[in-house]
This record gives sequence, C-alpha cells and structure tokens, in this order.
Amino acid sequence: MKYTQLGRTGLKVSRLVLGTMNFGPLTEEADSHTIMDAALGAGINFFDTANVYGWGENKGRTEEIIGSWFAKGGDRRDKVVLATKVYANMAADSDAWPNHDKLSALNIRRAVDASLKRLRTDYIDLYQFHHIDRDTPVEEIWQAIDVLIKQGKILYAGSSNFPGWKIAQTNETARRLGSFGLVSEQCLYNLAERRAEMEVIPAAQEYGLGVIPWSPLQGGLLGGVIKKETEGGRRASGRAAEALADAETRAQIQAYEDVLDKHGLEPGETALAWLLTRPGVTGPIVGPRTADQLASALRAVELELSDELLSELDEIFPGPGPSPEAFAW
Repeated sequence: MKYTQLGRTGLKVSRLVLGTMNFGPLTEEADSHTIMDAALGAGINFFDTANVYGWGENKGRTEEIIGSWFAKGGDRRDKVVLATKVYANMAADSDAWPNHDKLSALNIRRAVDASLKRLRTDYIDLYQFHHIDRDTPVEEIWQAIDVLIKQGKILYAGSSNFPGWKIAQTNETARRLGSFGLVSEQCLYNLAERRAEMEVIPAAQEYGLGVIPWSPLQGGLLGGVIKKETEGGRRASGRAAEALADAETRAQIQAYEDVLDKHGLEPGETALAWLLTRPGVTGPIVGPRTADQLASALRAVELELSDELLSELDEIFPGPGPSPEAFAW
C-alpha cells in the first residue's frame, strides 16, 4: 500500500479509502468484519463511514458494525484513521424532531456522542460535515468543533459535498477565529463526472484540503458494465442503468471499455488508478461488498497508466476545464 498526507496535516493515510456504506444494508456483519480485516491486512488504514449509514429504520447500523469490529481488539482501532459524518436526521422518520439534524452546535454535540457510542471508541480522527447547512452560521459550527477538539473527541474536521465557495467561506471563517479549519473534502468525482475540477478541487488545493472522491466508478458505470451484460453477468442497476439508457452515454462507455480492452486493462481498476493520477486527490473511496471486490481495488494502487492511455481517456471523458474559462472567456 502507498500512503500520503491528508491535505496539509501530518496525518498519513492510505491511497485507498475503505468505504463502509454497504456494511449492514448489503453486507452482513461477519462478512463486513472479514472485509475490514482484509483491508487492514493489505495496508488500508483509512476507513470512512457516516452516522446515517444503515439507512431507513437502521440508521447507525454501519457504525455499530465497525464498533463491534474494533471491540475484537488486536490494535484494530489504533491502526485505523477513522472518518465519520454528521448532518442527517438520525431519528426514525415518524419521530423526526427539531434540532436532530444539520450542523447546529446542539446537533453536533448530540451526534458525535452517539457516533462514539456506536463505534465503541473515545475519539474520531476525521469528523466530516455531510452537507452544507444553509441555516447555521459558520462561526457556530467552528465553536462546536473547537470544543470537541479540546475534549479530545475529534482530531480533524472535513467537509463532504461542499461547493468551492463554501470551502473558501468555511476556512476563511476558521482562519479569522483561530481554528484549524477543514482538512479534507469528500466529493463526487470520477472519469464520467468531472465537474469537481472546475472549482471544488482548486479550492481544496488552495486551502490545503485532501480530496476524497466518492463513487469512483459512478455507481458501477465505469466497472465494465456493458461487458458484464454481454457475457451474461450482473446487469446494471440504479444510476448505471439509468445512464446506459441514454444512447450517447452508452456509446461513451462502450468506447471506454473498448480502449481498455485494447490495453488489456480492467475497467474498474483503471477508473481507480486514473483518480490516483489526479492533482489534489488523497485517495478514492472503495465500497466493496465482497473480499474479491476489495482485491480488485487493491490492484489499482500498483497500476501505472501510460500517457497514451490518459490522453485517450481525456478524449472519451473530457473534463470541464478550469473556472471561469469553462463557462466564460
């Protein structure tokens, strides 16, 4: 495994991030433990989750599964850089109540204590804002975060799904208050979805945030979906199926798979390896449902993409270009 610094911090993290969103809803607890053991054994030390994972009536279930894994001992907790998130309402839909969501000081205090209990740990390495809060002043958010840091409950704060201007506003406010500020941004970014290159990634680089792409395979679209369909394998579903219903998108994905077939490369591994070549990227989040899927993701770390292939990928999936040239002169 290769490692890098998380943004401007001294924290060393693996170039792949283990995403845990499937733990609970799609992957049973025992299998989830097996995947986490395999990831740690392969050198992945950066685990990402969120308080809401588990979804529906099982919100928090994913954190509980991670907590039961930590409880097995073997220095599991000490070896892991643990990231979770706050924003969503954790109450059952029928019990939703004011102040049980978003980024008020009250909800941050309540949410972090609940996450610590589920995770069976006394601190969280990276506490991430899952979405922007249009109602809570940034000063209030930093007040709450600074208290948690002083209490030793969290070490760093990060953002997720923030636009570039919000990253700037949040860190300028932190600078004015004497707070350390955001150290990472978790955003949607992959070969087929490159809008983050316009402003989000430049803002993250300017303020020293590590970029953590989620959905690196665009919901399976970049994982060889057409080839799998042709060979009678697992058919596309969800976002990938919707995208393939568009003739232009399907032709684009077919061209992508054809190019990789020419180079003798696997689509999913290549999509991950491409992200590892991008400026500012700390590491993409991989969310394996099985140990075999984890093994495939691990091969991407060692994959070297030629300049020829990178140019061909840019032709198939052209980026938006920098701002403002992408939409102005």
